[in-house]
Formats: sequence, C-alpha cells, structure tokens
Amino acid sequence: MSDAAQPTAAEVRAAAEAVKTALDRHLAAVERRSGEEDPAVYDAFNELAAAAEAYDELLYDRYDEVTPFEIPGEDTLPPYTGPEEPSALSVLIRRDYAVAEPQRLMAQARRVEAADEEAPGAGASDTVHGALGLLFGEFEPDEIASRHKEFGLEEGDSTLWVTAADESAEPGEWLEAPFEQVDPQRVVCRFDVSAVFDEDFDDGEDEDDDVDSDAELTELDADLDPDPDPDLDEDGEPARPDADR
Repeated sequence: MSDAAQPTAAEVRAAAEAVKTALDRHLAAVERRSGEEDPAVYDAFNELAAAAEAYDELLYDRYDEVTPFEIPGEDTLPPYTGPEEPSALSVLIRRDYAVAEPQRLMAQARRVEAADEEAPGAGASDTVHGALGLLFGEFEPDEIASRHKEFGLEEGDSTLWVTAADESAEPGEWLEAPFEQVDPQRVVCRFDVSAVFDEDFDDGEDEDDDVDSDAELTELDADLDPDPDPDLDEDGEPARPDADR
C-alpha cells in the first residue's frame, strides 16, 4: 500500500474509539435484553463486528499489525429456524480430491477388477474414469477418505452439513436433484475442513507425518505391480481383497 493511501494515525485512533463505543453499546444491550431473540442485541452485535473489522483493517494498513479478534464473515450460517426437535435429518457431505497418482489409482482398481467376478468389463481399470468407478463402487466413501493416499488421491476441502426436517422424505423423492433444495436456516451444524484453516501448524509434526506416510506408501509400492497378478486362493481362483464395506 502506498504512503498516500495509508490511513492517518488519527483515523486509526478514531476507529479504536468507535470499537470502544460499540463495545459499550453491545454490553448495555445485553444487560437490557428482553429475550433470546432481542433485536437490540442482534443490532449491537453487528455494529460491534463492523467497528472491529474497520479498526482491524486500518490498523493493518497503517502499522502492519492485527488484532486478536475473529470477525464473523458473510459465510456464517443464518439464524436457525428449523424445528426445535427435528424428527428427521439429512446429512450432506462433500469431499474434494485431486488425482495425484493416476498409476497408483489404476493399479488399485486392477486388483479389485481381478478379484471381482462381477466387475465391469475388462479394461475398465485402464482409465482414470473407469478406475474411479471401480474403487468407489467397491469401497465406502469413509474408507476411501481414510485411505486416500493408497488410492493415489490427494485430499482437498471437505464439508459436512446436518440439516433438520419435519419429516423424512419419501423414497426416491429427491434423487434427481439431491442438493438443490438445502435451506441454510435448517442447518443444525456444519463442519468444514480446508487448507485455508491450517495457517498455524507445527513443521516438526508435519515432517514426522510425511516420514510415516512415505514409509506406508513405500510398502504399498512394493505390493503394487504395474500389471499385478491377483493372489489366488486354494482353488486357483482370484482371492477377493480384504476390505470392509
């Protein structure tokens, strides 16, 4: 930021005073609240958040310093308006992956294909598209999430939403468009996982984790021949790999 565009010390001081005033107003509103949904408390909260955010920005622009406050962003969930005692729930999960090692992915798919007499036609494991279909058809999503490195996948962001409903949906009711009618105000809770949340991490622990992961993957590499022959059982038939569904 150029010197000409930087806020003055007086502007930063004024923003700090605005935070103090908003803080006093918020406390006063809380002390006088008439109920859990008192609009005066809600308004005072928003004013305090706006004042703190403005001060934080000016402080950083002027002095390259930050505050310890975490200001709620616009992506926070709106107030919950669903039933107090939900009789039905929907759990919506999204997990992103990058195909980091296509050869590893296809090698794992070949093992499934060789051991499964009901697998799709031969050669499905020869493409990333076909290999994904085989693996996600064979393993539960939670198992793939826990073993993603074995399948040549790299984790991206993920989120889990628990939404409340008045009653369970009829069988097949939403299958054509399962994620289009989510009401944010009926989200009971949500859990997000993203690299953007990992700004504070322990380099030493990460290095140890990498060593352990590399050791595990090295063992797997020894077992994954580019064109593996399936293990045979005592009858000479391909043995199905051990995998809990």
